[in-house]
Amino acid sequence: MSNPPAPHDVTDPAAVAATLNAHPDGYNRHIGLTFVRCSGDEVVATLEVTPELLQPYGIVHGGVHCGAIETVCSVGAALAALPRNQSVVGLENNTSFLKAVRSGTLTVTATPLTRGRRSQLWEARVTDGEERLVAKGSVRLLAMDQGSQLAGEAAGVQQTERPA
Repeated sequence: MSNPPAPHDVTDPAAVAATLNAHPDGYNRHIGLTFVRCSGDEVVATLEVTPELLQPYGIVHGGVHCGAIETVCSVGAALAALPRNQSVVGLENNTSFLKAVRSGTLTVTATPLTRGRRSQLWEARVTDGEERLVAKGSVRLLAMDQGSQLAGEAAGVQQTERPA
């Protein structure tokens, strides 16, 4: 994934969201995740349910909920770790599916439970267009100092070519 330019003001949750939306990569682009606001205190994103996100029973695939929850929690944890010049990586994702969804817009909201120097725990709620809770989860993340190794390379956002 390429490094998006930093927003002019990382303390402005709307500016951070705009920067992430201007440079969608990988999974976020694939599922159509759009950030509404992003800070080290809360991350909110939305996604429109499309046929590509459904499993054979015609409902949103559980992996979409898991991935969206991991994404919003990871973004929040990364923003909380950024002032300490740290990166974060997920260690555990626990997601519960509460209500089947076939269409509409989903909103994913993540908030921190703990933001320690070495680990963070974030929780997220996925709601439908009527604000009904459809999934919830938590993600535990490891905060890594600059230069730490991850899968044989320095931790951080990796640059790759984008498809044309």
